Amino acid sequence: MCAAAAGGAWWWLSAHQAPVVELPVPPEPPRLADSAEYERCLALLREDSDAAMAYAEEWAGQGGGEGARHCTALALIGLGAPERAADMLERIARDSHAGSAARAAVLGQAGQAWMMAGDAARAYGATTMALTLEPQDADLITDRAVALAAMRRYAEALQELDQVLRLEPDRVEAMVFRASALRNLDRTEDAMRTITQALTAAPDNPEALLERGILHQLRGNEAQARADWERVVSVAPDSPAAELAQQNLALNEAGLPQR
Repeated sequence: MCAAAAGGAWWWLSAHQAPVVELPVPPEPPRLADSAEYERCLALLREDSDAAMAYAEEWAGQGGGEGARHCTALALIGLGAPERAADMLERIARDSHAGSAARAAVLGQAGQAWMMAGDAARAYGATTMALTLEPQDADLITDRAVALAAMRRYAEALQELDQVLRLEPDRVEAMVFRASALRNLDRTEDAMRTITQALTAAPDNPEALLERGILHQLRGNEAQARADWERVVSVAPDSPAAELAQQNLALNEAGLPQR
């Protein structure tokens, strides 16, 4: 099979493709705390995880509470310990007195951390708990769909993505994920219609181009597949999508089956 496609912070997973994620720092409220220390710690996370950890630990020693614990957990992700972070994030969300939206966001981060740790089942559990708090959150539903796909439960993932698109009909990321789920269900015609819709909305979306190239390859349209993958490299040369496109181009050139 060709390399699997995805979008946004999370990559659609195949049996051989590890997830590529960004550090799940909350860019906007709701958050667990409202203080200058919390804002400083979150800002450090985007720059230097070691510095963020040191700051969070010092702040915790001064009574930083759950804000300091939250920053510590996120720093653990940046330092390559997503399993420890996921456990901590789940405990923080369980014990927090913050509102439901903030606790759901933390559980969503736990789900992302579990995906980084390679545990899709725990990721599914964390996002399911989050959705009990915020059942119409499109980001959380998308994350649960990714976890389902990682467990090869593509039909259920498709149902989740259909719900996302009912909530947000123009969400290109969900269209790309939906096309990948359909492809894995051997519904390639439906997958092509969905990816065409995504590329109509965002003609240079690298993940959508990557997925369309895969679909062209499955149809035997070698030239069109190469054109899409070369376009990915052109529009987003430093992206994970470009890396996968280059892998597929190399395999195609060598006459080997794509993964």
